[in-house]
Parts: sequence; C-alpha cells; structure tokens
Amino acid sequence: MSKQLPATRPRLNFWDIWNMSFGFLGIQFGFALQNANVSRIFETLGANVEEIPILWIAAPLTGLLVQPIVGYFSDRTWNKLGRRKPYFLFGAIFASIALFYMPNAPALWIAAGMLWIMDASINVSMEPFRAFVGDNLPASQRTTGFAMQSFFIGIGAVVASLLPWIMTNWLGISNIAEEGVIPDSVKFSFYIGAVVFFLAVLWTVMKSKEYNPEELAAFEANEKSGHFEKQAWTKEKFQKNGKKQLQNGGIILVLGLLITFWLTTQDLNKELYVLSGGIIAAGLLSVISGWMQQSGRTENGFVAIINDFQDMPTTMKQLAIVQFFSWFPLFAMWIYTTAGVTSHVYGTNDTTSQLYNDGADWVSVCFGVYNLVAAIVAFGLPILAKQTSRRVTHMICLILGGVGLLSVYFITNPTLLIVSMVGIGIAWASILSMPYAMLTGSIPSAKMGYYMGVFNYFIVIPQLIAATILGFLVSYFFDGSAIYALVIGGISMILAGVLCLRVDDKD
Repeated sequence: MSKQLPATRPRLNFWDIWNMSFGFLGIQFGFALQNANVSRIFETLGANVEEIPILWIAAPLTGLLVQPIVGYFSDRTWNKLGRRKPYFLFGAIFASIALFYMPNAPALWIAAGMLWIMDASINVSMEPFRAFVGDNLPASQRTTGFAMQSFFIGIGAVVASLLPWIMTNWLGISNIAEEGVIPDSVKFSFYIGAVVFFLAVLWTVMKSKEYNPEELAAFEANEKSGHFEKQAWTKEKFQKNGKKQLQNGGIILVLGLLITFWLTTQDLNKELYVLSGGIIAAGLLSVISGWMQQSGRTENGFVAIINDFQDMPTTMKQLAIVQFFSWFPLFAMWIYTTAGVTSHVYGTNDTTSQLYNDGADWVSVCFGVYNLVAAIVAFGLPILAKQTSRRVTHMICLILGGVGLLSVYFITNPTLLIVSMVGIGIAWASILSMPYAMLTGSIPSAKMGYYMGVFNYFIVIPQLIAATILGFLVSYFFDGSAIYALVIGGISMILAGVLCLRVDDKD
C-alpha cells in the first residue's frame, strides 16, 4: 500500500532547513576566497589595475553559460542521488580541485583559466541550491529558507575571508613572498577552503531528502501555484513566435556588429569588445531559435530555453532591474576594494611591500566583517519583512549598503572601514534572500531550476558590464584611481533600493 502524500508541501522543522542549507557554507568558502584574493593573486602575478576587470570576466561569463543549463537539466533529472543533489556533489568535487591549484598557478594566464574552471564548478553546485528551497519548502517558509542560506553564506564568508589574516597573525605563516609568488598564508587558506567546500556539500547531500517529480506535480496542483503556465504552444504559435524572434534577433545582431565595427575605429579598452560580443551573441541566439521554430524544429531544449526566457513572469522582470543595480556595485567592490584600499587608505601600490600586504589582509578582514553582519542580520529579515513587506525590507537594506560603499571614499583610518562594512553586510544579507523569496512565488515548480538559473543572468550581466566598463572608466576618467569604482557602486546600490518599490511581490 503506497504512502499517502500530504495535500501540500509540509512545513519542515529547523534542523531540516539547516541541513538542506548547510552546503552553502562550503560554496561560500569558495566564493569568499575567490572574491577576496583573486585580484591579489592577479596583481602578484603581474596584472595592472586596469587589467584586473577583464581577467575577472571569466567568473560572470561562466555563470551566464552554466546556471540556466544546469537549472534546465536539474528540472528534468531524477536518479538515485535525487534531482538537485547530483549537481551539488559533482560541482563540489571539481571546485575543490580548482581551489587546491589556484594559488599555485605559475603564470597570470593560468590563474585566469583556473578562475574560469573554479567559477564554473562553484556555479554547478550553487544554482540548484536556490531551486532546492522552492522544491522543498511551502511558500510560508521560503523567506526563512533563503534567510538560512544567507546565514551560512555569511558564516562561510567570514571565516574564509579571515583565513589569510588568521594564518599570518595567529599562526605566524608569512603573508609576503618573492615577486611573482603567492604568499603561503593565501595558499593554505585555499587548501582549507577546498576541504570545507566538499565536506559541507556532502553533508547536505547525505542529510536532505528531495521530493520526486510526481510528488512535486501533486503539490503544484493542490497548491494551485501553476498560475504562470501559458496555454499549450501550437504550430501556429511557434511560427508566429519564431518570426518575431527572427526579426528582433536580426536587429540586435546588426546592432552588435555595428558597435563592434565602431570599436575597431576607436582607441578604447579591448574589454569593451566583450560588451559588443554579448549583444551579437544575444541576437544570434534569437535568430537561431526563430529559424528553428519557423522550420518546425520545436521539440528541443534550446527552443524551450529561449522561449521560457522570453515569457518570464512580470515579477521576475521587475526584479531583474533591481538585481542589475544591486550586483553591479558588488562586482565593483570585489574587483576594486583591494586596489582602492591599499592605494587610497594605505597609500601604496607596491605589491611586494609589507604595507600593501597588510592592506590586502585588512581587506580580507573587512570582507569577513560584512559577511558576519550578513549572517547576523539574515534571521532578522523575515521579521522586518513580516512587519513591512519584502520589497520595503530590500529597499532599506540596499540603501544602507549604498551608503556604506560611498563612505569608503571619505575614510583615511583603516579601522573605520568596519563601519562601512556594516551597511554593506546588511545589503548583502538581503540580496541573498529577499529577491529569491519574492521570485519563487511567481514561478511554477516544473521550471523552478531553469528560472533560478535564468535569474542569474541579472546577476551576471551587470558583472559583465562592470568588467567591461569599470576598467575604462577608472583609467580614462579617474586616472587609474580604483576608489572611484566604489563610489560608482554606492550610487548604483542606492538606485536599486529605490527601484524595489516597483516590484509586484505576490505569492
């Protein structure tokens, strides 16, 4: 006799939510070590400050390619490991290997390539975790589920960001090395991060359960949450849609080609070609999808991915704009805080000096502080959201984060950077939870993984734009002074906060 299912997703207890989120501790170890130390590794291996954004471009490009694909296939996966858990585990294995090798890269180009591999693997692990909350938790617990993820992200990032400083100040491991060599304090931090990443993800894989596709379909029907589903696609609809995509894609493609041609006539930074190349790629994908639909070749994943992107929910479109102006400043901060603080606050650009490396270590401490603040604030966000709303909560947090970024420009005492990090930490906690809590109520379970992956576009696209234009802006308008990238980021984050009020937040 088969076990009778509850009519809707049952509420999970605290430890169930803890276990299903614990893997994010390891994932954030990887991300935090990457964010706080990769610019330092690039500079040590000979990169100039203007070159750092283009070297970082591997990370957002990887997310742009990997996350929607992983989401699409995880929606359609069910095996002995489960639906999302196979992706958690295999991503963790390859990310851990990359973390071991990254600080031992013998040349700048190898380090840039290793960043690509590491970020791809982290993305494979991370993307299904967002969909995991939508799969397993009822709507009333999703804000708490994402807040729990924010907590583990904060705790993991605190420890990982502090590791180089701890190695030097507590364990006596050197934070300086000869020219072109990564200090031992950074190397050992990456080794520890690799082990923690794998073990934390393994814990979630072993301790969490997943609902199979039939159970999820039953929950969806009973909860009446499939309101987003469109009418079935007919041959005529594919034909009409294909024609539209051919026309729009053609316009975008021509625009991208014209911009690329114009760039060849100008003496501008080469990273701007990434932006025009992205426009060309978007147009080409639309043209290919349109041609396939016009030709009757509609039963394939490529067309489904393009059409679902076109038909994303209204709430998701509104959140996309907020995400753009939220993540642009984060990427500016991750790229430029080390260079900005060491030059603007510590007054040095010599990567072999004790003063530079002390400043770089203090940046790691500051990153640890904002992540600690995020971990503490995470559990207060559902309370504030209940008293106000999720969009108002997100607005308040983003404005505080923007003020925190702007304040770095006015600071000359390194200790006061801790105050700036408090505002940034509050924004970070909200960025990691509130948009996802608002999003999950607007998308069906059958496409949860895919749309969570697509939602990553609105994290990746601002990072790509930051990587392509920030180097140009810093070089041509601010005489190479990295601190102004943080000022631009602060203004952007405040704007994101204001735009939250446009979001239609309904479960």
